[in-house]
Amino acid sequence: MTTEALPLDQQVVVVTGGARGLGAAITKTFLSQGARVVINYYTSKEAAEALAADYPGQALAIEADIRDRGAVDHLITTTTEHFGSVTTVINNALVDFVFNGDARPQAMQITYDALTRQFEGAVKGALNAIQAAHPGMKRTGFGRIINIGTNLFQHPVVPYHDYTAAKAALLSLTKTFADDLGPEGITVNMVSGGLLRTTDASAATPEAVFEGIAAGTPLRKVTTPDQLADATLFFASPWARGVTGQNLIVDGGLVKG
Repeated sequence: MTTEALPLDQQVVVVTGGARGLGAAITKTFLSQGARVVINYYTSKEAAEALAADYPGQALAIEADIRDRGAVDHLITTTTEHFGSVTTVINNALVDFVFNGDARPQAMQITYDALTRQFEGAVKGALNAIQAAHPGMKRTGFGRIINIGTNLFQHPVVPYHDYTAAKAALLSLTKTFADDLGPEGITVNMVSGGLLRTTDASAATPEAVFEGIAAGTPLRKVTTPDQLADATLFFASPWARGVTGQNLIVDGGLVKG
């Protein structure tokens, strides 16, 4: 038996990489709607604990390297013991990457090891989180999985080969997992942003790149982390109960269609 919809204020949400940048914006957005949120972190302990302290009883910071299945199992178990069964997973964590087009390895310089590092974070990390949370979601007949993607494989303003390939693979996983998990009341969707102004990862981006992207959008603005975070609420909310396997692009209209 499945639960078709669950109000946001009844959800238990795990945000991977939830302490800084886009992850922090997503964390705060769900907290603002009354959800109980676990802020997963790996190196950002101070930021995670400070954010959790702002929402006593509603937020909890838990360390886990998403590439380590044992650590992710512990993350989900601890969350369940503290808040109850996990209903919602936001696969946001970004492993060892900085958006600096001037410093990126170009096509004849990129190594397969660089691609592997990004696959470990984007694909293996998401796989670990989904599989660890799945038993609880299956048991309750409700689950919301939201993967964070990118618009770069539709519009490679800057060709970050490793990051883009990993996120493209995550989109494929989003669509195929949606098919397998749908009968259990679990939806799997993706929210894809472009360059965000500003996160730790995009802080190294030259101002000219921000200006060029803004000029190419109908809104004439670069998307903010808060704007992208707002869109993740839709896929978790009751209004998206009939939506799965989709990729919503949130970039001010830079990518069309």
